Amino acid sequence: MYTRQNQKNLTSAQKKRFTAAVLELKRNGVYDAFVRTHDTYFVPDRDRKLRVGHMSPSFFPWHRRYLLEFEKQLRTVDPGVCVPYWDWTTDTSPVSSLWADDFLGGTGRDGDRQVMTGPFAHERGGWNVTVGVREARFLTRNLGRPQDPVSLPTPAELRWALGDPVYDVSPWDSTVGGFRNKLEGWAAPRSEHWRNHNKVHQWIGGHMTGGTAPNDPVFWLHHAFVDLIWDRWQQKHPDSGYLPAVPPPLGDFQRGRVIALDEPMPPWDVSPREMSGHQRLYRYE
Repeated sequence: MYTRQNQKNLTSAQKKRFTAAVLELKRNGVYDAFVRTHDTYFVPDRDRKLRVGHMSPSFFPWHRRYLLEFEKQLRTVDPGVCVPYWDWTTDTSPVSSLWADDFLGGTGRDGDRQVMTGPFAHERGGWNVTVGVREARFLTRNLGRPQDPVSLPTPAELRWALGDPVYDVSPWDSTVGGFRNKLEGWAAPRSEHWRNHNKVHQWIGGHMTGGTAPNDPVFWLHHAFVDLIWDRWQQKHPDSGYLPAVPPPLGDFQRGRVIALDEPMPPWDVSPREMSGHQRLYRYE
């Protein structure tokens, strides 16, 4: 049992150990394999393929397993390291400690959005972006998107999602309500494009806006908080569970395209039911 901490409470030594372990996974090739996995399972609901990681009910359990696999690799480098979380409803400034030179580095410079500070700056020599690269190999960010401003999710937006007692609803995609879709961020009011999880990706910008989002190490802190929120929702609605409980019926457009409660999620042979609790493995501070 280990504890995932709020990143704002990490000591300088803990920050250094976390970033050093991430850099080692980058050096030995393990990190980029994780980026490729995320990109492979970044399937939009307009596609006719199985959707397991996004725009589908298995968004939460799939990413929980994905984070656990990454954390397991981090802990082979340093057993004292785990993924911290970033509460983006409270740490909302582009100059908060999260973006400091001793942790994740800051926003990208004008022009090419290249991150110039922190251990993941290309000029430091240890962070070459190789997956999904079209042009340069440096990490990019555009915190807050000043040229077309976007804000981070508010506590009210998060409460809006947490207040929905229904996990997900048919047709199990990005078009309707339910907790999963409201937290993933597609089920936003007409006046907005995104909420919650999706809005964070857009606020960070750069590499965080596509299927290869894990190229930016902040991805893991973002999704650790998403995982914590799922846990909060389960505590708030103890009589509500994962849906769909059974696969959609024959003839349903979503049959074979979404994961039911006891079906295996690729690339692992693990079901949403098996990922519905984490208390034996880790806890949140």
